[in-house]
Amino acid sequence: MALDYAQAAKEALEAVGGSDNIVSAAHCATRLRLVIADDSKVDKEKLENAVGAKGNFSASGQLQIIYGTGTVDKVYDEFIKQGGISAASKAEAKEAAANQGNWFQRAIKVLSDVFVPIIPAIVASGMLMGIMGALQYMGTAGMIALDTKSVWWRIASLINACALGNLQILLGFSAATVFGGNPYLGASLGALLISSDFINAYSASTAIAQGKMITLTVIPGLYSIDWVGYQGHVIPILVGVWILCFFEKRLHKVVPEMFDLFVTPLVSVSLAAYITILFVGPIFVWLENSILGLLMFLLKVPLGIGYIIIGLIYSPSVVTGLHQMYTAIDVSMLAKYGVTYWLPIASSANIAQGGACLAVALKTRSEKTKSLAVPSGISCLLGITEPAIFGVNLPKIKPFVAGMIGSACGALCCFIFHLAATGTGVTGIFGILLCIAQPLQYIIMFAVAFGVAFGITSSIYKDEEAKAEPAKLAAETKAAADEEAALSKEEAAEAGAPAATKPETIVAPLSGKTMPMTEVPDPVFASEAMGKGIAITPSEGKIFSPVDGTVTVLAETGHAVGLLSDSGAEVLIHIGIDTVTLKGEPFSAHTAVGAHVSKGDLLMDVDLKKIEDAGLSTVTPVIITNTADYSGVTPHEGAVNAGDALIDLK
Repeated sequence: MALDYAQAAKEALEAVGGSDNIVSAAHCATRLRLVIADDSKVDKEKLENAVGAKGNFSASGQLQIIYGTGTVDKVYDEFIKQGGISAASKAEAKEAAANQGNWFQRAIKVLSDVFVPIIPAIVASGMLMGIMGALQYMGTAGMIALDTKSVWWRIASLINACALGNLQILLGFSAATVFGGNPYLGASLGALLISSDFINAYSASTAIAQGKMITLTVIPGLYSIDWVGYQGHVIPILVGVWILCFFEKRLHKVVPEMFDLFVTPLVSVSLAAYITILFVGPIFVWLENSILGLLMFLLKVPLGIGYIIIGLIYSPSVVTGLHQMYTAIDVSMLAKYGVTYWLPIASSANIAQGGACLAVALKTRSEKTKSLAVPSGISCLLGITEPAIFGVNLPKIKPFVAGMIGSACGALCCFIFHLAATGTGVTGIFGILLCIAQPLQYIIMFAVAFGVAFGITSSIYKDEEAKAEPAKLAAETKAAADEEAALSKEEAAEAGAPAATKPETIVAPLSGKTMPMTEVPDPVFASEAMGKGIAITPSEGKIFSPVDGTVTVLAETGHAVGLLSDSGAEVLIHIGIDTVTLKGEPFSAHTAVGAHVSKGDLLMDVDLKKIEDAGLSTVTPVIITNTADYSGVTPHEGAVNAGDALIDLK
């Protein structure tokens, strides 16, 4: 029988605490997006077992319940009807979510929104820093002949230093985008605060020791400042850009249009610069240094107790989103100490969660769990933890706790070995490149964190269904299989599709570079809860049909297209991540629901620049939502052009 949408909505509404507990409700192509007033009223267990729900998670202040394409809109209609809830747009829901939580949670979200778009630049710089450090180590040890004066090495050094050396400019641009100002003015303020006219912050201690520090009077006899730049600092830049945007947005409203072009930028940047350099900067530099001092005190607690505590809480902080501020901690430590002690602990936590996840893959008898746990565990070892945490470990609780214990043990190794990294942005296996002066110690930490988490999980984990009596389990499994088969036939008949799928090859709907689904920066897609497939980072903004078939879904905002191929494959193309919030602006559809299309027919024009300017990812997952109907879903990797073979279905 087909899904009872009214019952699905009823159970979801009851599980989240009723309509009185809902601030805002919206949906995208795959999930119901709710802003909850009181999270403690949400019955997680009941929500996990709600009819039709394929999973749920919280992100960016929203509770997101996964239903899938073609289902979520019908459940949503019933949901708002039964709850007497006013329908909200995705943008309104996002705004409501942003206002949820206390000031600290909102501050963490701002840090996240600012840092996420520039993380690729930081990761690339950190990776190259690690590679060059490894080469220098081998050169010094006489293992290779290395010419550090060659043009090749000099150019690599420029690339290496680019992102971190100009981080304040990147932060200024990104922060202005988040605060609703002109990002180029934000970048200008960032550049101003690391001007060569200042004494470089990295050289401040030397200048003081040599008596060359420049101190300027602000209020005679009362207040003066050291003429030092803001290299390595984060919070002063963010506050300065917020001040800039505050003035800019208000000046736009009062300055006559004919003068606005030069008056508003000049006054905004000038006021922000004076206020930041004279007052805000010194205060927040002191605050940053105090926080670093507190962390260093914690890391120096005898017997490694501080390290153990940080190791224990690191993974839970990923769940809350608090980890978004850790890049700022790394950057500040690098600026002050030349190394970061935080990154190896982060590596320990990531590795431990990967070990726990892979133990689940080994122990489980569920093919669905195994197919999710293996790639998720591997992605942890490469530094991406969300798929494992949200998709496997946290829902099952025990593996998550085992990962926390493994992380604490790995962190203790960091204390014992005084493990430190020379850069940031890279954890897991490749984190060794940033600890190349201590490779053996890093490997031991890796082995301990992984081994403890893997061992504990292996000894305590059991599939929930294994607790059922064998006869009862067999009967339930058969009944579920019969019901699923009947449902597939009924849905196929309703759609005019064949009841059985046929082997076929799905072609690329757009040109670009592929990315494994487990690495997509969205926990639902990365966990493959919606189905297997592959993602593409687009090189051009045109979406073509990947199959001969019928358009079954076209999101009202244009960000997602679903198709049913003539051979029975259900394909979802989700253009970008969280692009539902753009109200359809970047998307121009050239098709409609019910239209029959051929491979290569143009479905959508996409303005990729608008997506990027909004600080969102253009990564486009291509998902086979009826994965269970196939014995094999094999994606092709590498660069692709639209029309190239992308996914083989068996």
